[in-house]
Amino acid sequence: MPGPALLPVKGCDMNKLNMVSLKMLRWSGWLLLPLVMLFLLTGYIMDGRYGFGKLLDEKSALTFHRMLHVPLIVLVVAHVVPAVYLAFQRWGWIKQRT
Repeated sequence: MPGPALLPVKGCDMNKLNMVSLKMLRWSGWLLLPLVMLFLLTGYIMDGRYGFGKLLDEKSALTFHRMLHVPLIVLVVAHVVPAVYLAFQRWGWIKQRT
């Protein structure tokens, strides 16, 4: 039985694809949160703004920053695709599957 956060919205039929999309949207969102914060932090370390340059040297920050590109792109796509799909369904642009 789904938890209270996954209960269907009144007037919205939640089929299997919608449930998977919603779970993927939420999981990718939570994973994106620390990843984006790390991405911004390494960017500020490279730039030396606000005293963040003291945390790590520029070369190491650049290496770490570059390592975050692929996971960031994958998670953004995994977050945006189900969000757009569910939004299109809500707006009536895509018919709901039965």
